Order: sequence, then structure tokens, then C-alpha cells
Amino acid sequence: MKKDDIENLREEVLVYFDKAQIKLTQQEKANIEIADFGLGDIRRVGLQSVVYINTERCCAKEMVLFPHQTCPEHCHPPIGKEYQGKEETFRVRMGSCFLYVEGERSQNPGAQPPKGYEGTYTVFHEIELHEGEQYTLTPNTKHWFQAGAKGAIVSEFSTHCYDEYDIFTDEKINRIPVIS
Repeated sequence: MKKDDIENLREEVLVYFDKAQIKLTQQEKANIEIADFGLGDIRRVGLQSVVYINTERCCAKEMVLFPHQTCPEHCHPPIGKEYQGKEETFRVRMGSCFLYVEGERSQNPGAQPPKGYEGTYTVFHEIELHEGEQYTLTPNTKHWFQAGAKGAIVSEFSTHCYDEYDIFTDEKINRIPVIS
């Protein structure tokens, strides 16, 4: 992604935080991560986030999803003998979010994988989350999520986050953003 594009997207993300009355420090604003997963299709497949804390024991962040934007299917695997994978709780602060996890396929889902990426999504048990609702994922659970029509802000509370070790179903994905 180009640096100018990232700055423009950060400004757009700040509008979401203002609308939800979530206050950020200047440092947090400057560190908003814009992740296009190396696909160059951020409006359909991407995620914007700010990390409040990521210690050895816990992580807290806010994630912004634009309308119908999808965070692609992935899991947080065990690393070594000590780390069993990330346990995470998603809580919707604004908008709505369709979370898909392993389990029985839901009938009439509220979201679909973005066109052109259908083969890289394999779990379809839907959990529909609205403002104030939350769901906890156990470590190494395959999942993906998509914002509703108005976008979403989702708080994540988890064990330590090792984004660089996430395993994505789509092998073309690069989790760590590349800025040009």
C-alpha cells in the first residue's frame, strides 16, 4: 500500500472512532494499522486496528471494519510448548459483525465471502453480533468476520497477540502490511 493511501484510510478510521465516542491518544492515532493483507483490495478484504496493549499475558485492541469489509479466514496456532494459541473475545461497540467459526453451516447467512475469494473460506457457522454483544474464540479456532452495512467497531480482548504467526486459509495473504 502507498503511504498516502494509508494516511487517508487512517483519517476515515478516525471518523468511526469519533462517531462511537472512543477517544484515542495522538500516539494511538498515529499507530492505527491499516492491513490489506497484501491483496490490494482493502475495501473488501482488510482490517484497521489500534492496539492499546500487548503484553506477555494479554492484548486489547479496537478493530474498525468498513461496510461489508471482511477480515479473512485464519486461526491463531500454538507456538512452541508455552503458547497454546490466542484466545480472543470480540465485543461489538458500534455497528454489526458477522463472525464465522467452525461448526454446523448456518442457513441463510448474513454475509458471504467477498467475490473472487470464495474458495479461501471454509467455515460457515455464523454468530451475528450487534452492539454490546460478544463472543469468545478458543485458541486455534478457524474464523473470519465481516462488518454489516454500516461498518463496525469491534473490541478484541485476548491473550498475547502474535499476528506474524497467524495462519490464513488464503496462501496469498501477507499479514504484515507492506508500505511503499
